[in-house]
Amino acid sequence: MIKYYIKDKNRQLKELSKPVKGAWINVYPPYTHEELKQLSEELDISTDFFIDSLDIDERSRYEQEDGVRFIVVNIPIKNETDTENSYDALYLTAPIGIVEVDDYIVTISAFKNLVVDHFLLTDVKSFDTKDHSLFVLLFFERTVHYFLHFLKNMNHQRNLYEKELFNAIRNQELSKLMRLQKSLVYFVTTLRDNELMMLRMQRTDFLNIKDREEESDFFGDIMIDMNQAQEMSQIYTNILNATMEAFASIISNNMNTIMQRLTSITIVLMVPTLVASFYGMNVPLWGQDNPYAFLEILLLSIVLATIIVWFFRRKRLF
Repeated sequence: MIKYYIKDKNRQLKELSKPVKGAWINVYPPYTHEELKQLSEELDISTDFFIDSLDIDERSRYEQEDGVRFIVVNIPIKNETDTENSYDALYLTAPIGIVEVDDYIVTISAFKNLVVDHFLLTDVKSFDTKDHSLFVLLFFERTVHYFLHFLKNMNHQRNLYEKELFNAIRNQELSKLMRLQKSLVYFVTTLRDNELMMLRMQRTDFLNIKDREEESDFFGDIMIDMNQAQEMSQIYTNILNATMEAFASIISNNMNTIMQRLTSITIVLMVPTLVASFYGMNVPLWGQDNPYAFLEILLLSIVLATIIVWFFRRKRLF
């Protein structure tokens, strides 16, 4: 699905039926290889730019070739295949390609995402399809925003899972934390790559904003937020790793406590069974002619069981 947009005179994003100069071309799934090939021929750019943008393992990078500026930035997305019993990560990262050529800017991604949707569904006043450098900066800013947003969500979920785990004895509770751990691994790696790419872009002035003070300051603010997101992801990862180790020990300790109590109960119940076994033998026994023999045996069993319970409680074993 290839759509064309432009900001009109009233600063409103308007959808077009065909591309015009200054238009933003957004390539969103579903689409076919033939559509991508046709678009590349229309813009006179290599299809490699589009193919690289659709590679889920593509790292963040930028390059310039034959008048075409190409940027790949990885963004956070929610796992749409997420189910209650799934062991996949709650959040993933996916690349988005930004291609600047002549008077057009193209964005292409393999998944629908909140970053692109923000520009499509929200009236971003400073957004202008003709100002490519500002468009890229706004795109970076929104990417960092959703990284921070998802990180806060994961930290909140971690707190909820911790409360559930205090009395847990099953691995199922730990699997929830494992899913968060997988998400944080994606985030830590992606944020590091994004930050390195943006630092190089800032140093080489890839966006040609050195003489635009407002945009340069904006890029600096984005870098600060990116660094904050990276530090948050690293801190949350360390906390989560320590939490999983601690609760793995708690689950093991809870299991040991339950086994200890079951063993104590078994010993307590074994005493009446032992007494009854002795008096159930088909041999002459002491007090067998006593009419109150059954009551005496029952009382003896209760007294012995009570002594054992008292002993276990004194030793904090029961």
